[in-house]
Formats: sequence, C-alpha cells, structure tokens
Amino acid sequence: MKATARILLIDDDESFRQILDYNLKKEGYEVVSAPDGRKGLKRLETEPFGVVITDMKMPDMDGMEVLRRVKTKHPETIVIMITAHGSIEMAVEAMREGAYDYITKPLNRDALFMTLEKALQYRDLREENLRLKEELGERFRVGRILGISPAIRGLVQQIERVAETDATVLITGETGAGKDLAARAIHYSSPRKDHALIEVNCGAIPKDLLESELFGHVKGAFTGAGRDRKGKFQAANRGTLFLDEIGIMDTGLQAKLLRVLQDHQVTRVGEEKPVGVDVRILAATNAELRAAVDEGRFREDLYYRLNVVPLHVPPLREHREDIPLLTEHFTKVYAPGKHVEVQEEVLEAFKAYDWPGNVRELQNVIERMLIFQTGDTLGPESLPQEVVQSRLTINVQGEGCIQLPPEGASLEALEREIVVKALEMNGWNQARAAKFLQVPRHILLYRMEKYSIQPPGKGSGQGTA
Repeated sequence: MKATARILLIDDDESFRQILDYNLKKEGYEVVSAPDGRKGLKRLETEPFGVVITDMKMPDMDGMEVLRRVKTKHPETIVIMITAHGSIEMAVEAMREGAYDYITKPLNRDALFMTLEKALQYRDLREENLRLKEELGERFRVGRILGISPAIRGLVQQIERVAETDATVLITGETGAGKDLAARAIHYSSPRKDHALIEVNCGAIPKDLLESELFGHVKGAFTGAGRDRKGKFQAANRGTLFLDEIGIMDTGLQAKLLRVLQDHQVTRVGEEKPVGVDVRILAATNAELRAAVDEGRFREDLYYRLNVVPLHVPPLREHREDIPLLTEHFTKVYAPGKHVEVQEEVLEAFKAYDWPGNVRELQNVIERMLIFQTGDTLGPESLPQEVVQSRLTINVQGEGCIQLPPEGASLEALEREIVVKALEMNGWNQARAAKFLQVPRHILLYRMEKYSIQPPGKGSGQGTA
C-alpha cells in the first residue's frame, strides 16, 4: 500500500509547477501549490503538510531559506529540493541542512515518484520508531515498578530523584531482583530518554572481546577485525550506557574504563586518537564490590567513580507484601485475555517461600504453572516442589530441640540454627544435609551464604560433596 501525505509544492516556474501538480495529483497525492517561498510558508503556518517540494532557485526567497525556515518551525516535515543539473553541489548542501533528497530538472516522473515514496516510508518508519520509544518509555517509567511495600516505594523515590541528574549510579542487589528494571526506569525518566539506552552484560562477553565491544576498533586491529566498528560508548552518545555485572570486569579493562569516565573520551582498539562521548553511566552488580576492592579484584578509584549514587534493589523476601500484585501482573502477561484466579493457598505458599531467584524466579514459576494449568484457576496442586517444600513444618521434638523464649525470637536466627544443626548431624556433607531438610542443594547453599555459615576448619575438604 502506497504511503500518502499532503504535499506543498513551491516553484516560481508556473508551467513546471502546473505539470508537477498534475502528475502528483494523477498519482493520488493531495497537492497545494505556491508560486514563491513566502506564500508557501504562509500556507504551511495554517495547514498541515507532510512533505514540502521546493525549487532551489527562486527570486526573493530561495529554496535554501525555505528549507531552513521549514526545519526551524516544522522539523518533522520532509523537504525535497528541485534543482538543475548545474546546481548539484547546492542540493548536497541542502541535504546537510536537513533536506531528505533532491530531484533534478528536467523532471523524470519515475525518479520523482520513487523519491517521494521512499521519503514517505522513511516518515512512517520514523513515526513508528517514536511510537515504540514512547511505549518503551511508558513500560519502564518509574510508575511501572510494581510494589506497595515501603521497600519498593523507597526505591521508586530514589529513582525519581536520581533520574533528573546525570550522576553515575551503582545499582546493587541479588540476581533476579530487578536491577535491569531499575536502570531502565532511571533512563526513561531522565532528560536522556529520547536517546539510546545501551545495555552491556560484562559477564556474558569474553574479556578479550569486551574492550572492543565497549570502545570499538579499527580495521585490522586484531584478527577478525575486518572493518571499523563503533563501540557501545559511541552508540550510547547523548544517552545512557548500562554496564551489568560490572564486578566481573578484568582489572586491566577497569583502568581503561576509569580513564573514559574521567576524560569523557574513548579510544578505539588499534587507534590512537580519542573521540569525545557524552554518556551517562549506570552500573550494576550482584557482588559485594567493597569486598572485591579489599581483596584487590576491583580498583578502588573506579569503585568510587561508579558509586556516586548507590541504589539497592531489595530481594523479594524483603517485600513479600508485593507478591500478590506481582503475581497478578505475571498472570496477565502469560495468560493475556484470560481471567486467572490464583487461590489464596498459592499466594500463602508464595509468601512463605524465600525466592532465592527473586522476582525473576517468581516470574518463571508463574509462567511454568500457567503452561501446565488445565482450567482458569491456579491451585496448590500446581505449585513447584521447591515452593511446596518451604511450607513443610519442621518437628523439633526431642534432644536438641529449639526452645522459644517467651519474649519472642528472630525467625532468621531460628532458621540459621536449624540449618547448622542439619549440617552437623550430617557431618557437614551438603548433599546429605539438603536431603535431610528436603530442599534442593542450591537452596541449602543459598541459606549457608545468607547466614554466613561455614564448616569448621574450612579448607579441609569437608562439605564439598
């Protein structure tokens, strides 16, 4: 289907204007003609036009001046220049100033219609990109971070404050907690939202390729570099670069990243001349960077350069009251157009589970449950085993039972004591202790890491089964 638009035709040559007007209308376009630039611009002030076709050489106001005024007041309007063969250089200059293309006299009808069709396709594609960008911004704006808990409300308030600035942000949190969502919310709520957000997972790219990925390279810089290539920094110019899993980055590359953050310039691999970049940096890690600094695995100066504004995304177990809202959201995502009832027993089981994989694990569990559901209800029979196990009541009768003081006790302290007791009873063999507690081994390892539980005489080889 041919793209359409109202066309404003400006040309002082009456006979040429009439011929062009006739041909365009015959092709199905709506055309309004004007004999000079001033009259054409006056029509543009009062009527909408998608395309302006203007002659280059006209008395009083030439085509270049028409172009400049159109692009100043109506930057979205496409301008096509008409020029004689001897004025090609002027037409090229016009394209540098914003014209879409030019056509030459004498007129070639096929060339005209092809140029016009491509221009309108370009317009439609540009409008579609703007629409998608607006949808993406709406999807990731701060208000789309779901949660009513104090922890999430506090996170949203921090994001709103920091989004208005250009400050570098270090986002911390466990795997699956939503660090990437926080980064997107910052970008799409910031003044840079109309420019690119480039995301780089530093842990997913081999360290010998990460430098080229970030900074780019020139042809022949290394084996396989068959052409010049811009890096992610240049691709994110005027926008935001999100460096996920920053703690995994090689220390040698950390020094180069630090230099870019200080100088706002990048040097491509195999090139000596730096190029200036205007990029906001967001970094994320699920590791404790301060500990990595103390151990010599992460540069202290880079740590302080990244940690201008620390932002912590809480694990799901710290905002369990948001689980019903998140569950409702994910059921709508994975069962669009259907009303799925989630039984209260399922929600209670979800609230009782610790979610070591956080929101991402909840999302995956709900998707899996919906795949295997037979009706419009999610009941306890569809719960995965790891969630079911978390609801089992532990019998602590007999020798070594846990005594609860009348003034109350910490649930986490009780859980830690149970884990330690199970490990002791099984000679600190993790596989046997996990089987004893009726949980997968990775859940036991998560609890041990959570409560800093280590076998006695660590390093002796115990507890590795």
